[in-house]
Amino acid sequence: MSNSFTQFAAVAKESGASEADILTSLGIDWTLLIMQLIAFLILVWILGKFVYPVFLRIIDERQEKLDEAGRAAEQAQEKAEEAEEKIADSLQQARKEAADIVATAKAEASQMVEKAEAQAKARSERIVAEAQEDIQKDVLAARKALEKDTISLVKKAAGLAISGVADEKLDTALIKKSVEGAK
Repeated sequence: MSNSFTQFAAVAKESGASEADILTSLGIDWTLLIMQLIAFLILVWILGKFVYPVFLRIIDERQEKLDEAGRAAEQAQEKAEEAEEKIADSLQQARKEAADIVATAKAEASQMVEKAEAQAKARSERIVAEAQEDIQKDVLAARKALEKDTISLVKKAAGLAISGVADEKLDTALIKKSVEGAK
């Protein structure tokens, strides 16, 4: 590093310039520096006047779009949460309705079973009653048939035993009286 300082000092002594003119010893030209400074300022002004506003407008538009997208995303998130709540409520209500339907179906099924059992019991009782009536009718018919058969047999037997003592009306009356007494 000290080597470079000595070179600058040597160049300054050779050119015969004074110590005040260090910038020229470093190779900087004042007129060129001022012209470059003016060109830089003109460039900054042109960029500030024409280019930067376009860039800033594009950046602002993009920022607005990003902000809008962020708001839309937040709204979509809120709507999704609301939809999830509605879905959860709907599911809970559907489960409750399903449980009510199942309970109602069970109740109706038990009522139908009870009704069917009652109908079956009533039908069986009716069938038993009809069967007993039929049996009673058959017993009565059998008794009447037996009575007729007995009367006719007794008539024949009595007719043979008494042949000629009484007439047929008297025989029938006597036989009926005997059968009644036997009952």
